[in-house]
Amino acid sequence: MKPPKFTKTIGELEENAVLWWPSFLSELEGTASIIPLLISTQDKFLSLLTLADKNPFSIFELINTSSFPANLFVKHLVVLSDFGGEQIQRLNGQFSSVFPEKSGKRFFEFIWQEKEYKYVFKRLPISGNLDNKKLGVDGKSLNAAQKLDEIKEDLIAILLFGANCIEEGAAANLAKCEIGNLLGKNDELEKYVKEKYIWVSRITGGAQANTLGQVAQTFIVDYLKEKLGEKYQVIRNGSIKVSGSQKNLPFDIVVKKGIKSVGVEVTFHVTTNSTIERKSGQAKARQDLMHKNGHLIAYIIDGAGNFQRKSAISTICSYSDCTVAYSKSEFDVLALFIQTVL
Repeated sequence: MKPPKFTKTIGELEENAVLWWPSFLSELEGTASIIPLLISTQDKFLSLLTLADKNPFSIFELINTSSFPANLFVKHLVVLSDFGGEQIQRLNGQFSSVFPEKSGKRFFEFIWQEKEYKYVFKRLPISGNLDNKKLGVDGKSLNAAQKLDEIKEDLIAILLFGANCIEEGAAANLAKCEIGNLLGKNDELEKYVKEKYIWVSRITGGAQANTLGQVAQTFIVDYLKEKLGEKYQVIRNGSIKVSGSQKNLPFDIVVKKGIKSVGVEVTFHVTTNSTIERKSGQAKARQDLMHKNGHLIAYIIDGAGNFQRKSAISTICSYSDCTVAYSKSEFDVLALFIQTVL
């Protein structure tokens, strides 16, 4: 296997670029914007779950007889199980390889409170994409309450009990869909939900994460923290002390291990923006200062607007120790670079 290339020309960078906001980032930004709604409705959501303590399928009747929107209920489960739009679409496309079939119907068997149950799917899989809009869980759709339908019932069953599938292949794919295990355990359920929302609020940046640009940085910080582990400090909006400059050098992200650091600059613009020109003008001087002090500098550059400023990006590529585009595979290259040099 060919080792990854840390430095790139503008052509190599553009080959790896996504150019437009990736779906996983748009989804995360959408989650950030509806966190206040989820927090304000979590007590009512919890009350429905606590009542479903005798039969795993009683939750459907409870939703129907309550005033709680079914699409909002699904959104709560999606966020709590960390099983988002991309995974739901993938599952819908791979349904036949995950769930067994009998008499023309897909189903799954699961264990709940030491008893075996069987859920027969009513509508899934559907043809085409099963996206957030079809489920009524995108930001715009959540403003309008939707009633429970067969697709939502199928997905609720998966999100609640998927991890308990008797079929090993299905259980492996749905390991995070485990909140149904807490039905009937009210204290544990409340603790799980409330702690999970504190965590969700943190990773989405809370009220401050109200633009894709801010969420983009937050996503990378969390990605690097998970990839690099506890031996590395990953600091958002950090700075590095260097001799030869009156002030510390600021970076969008600073990664430290011991006395050595990597400063990371992030720029993603789908329209033309002067930020890339400013970063280009500073690139050589910043790299010289970093190298003199034993540190390194990396750039994450993407967006159709940025690639209209080819001269600026070419300059940055010339004075960068690692340059990557905005995708998970490229973040892995950045993580490997950091592990190699620190």
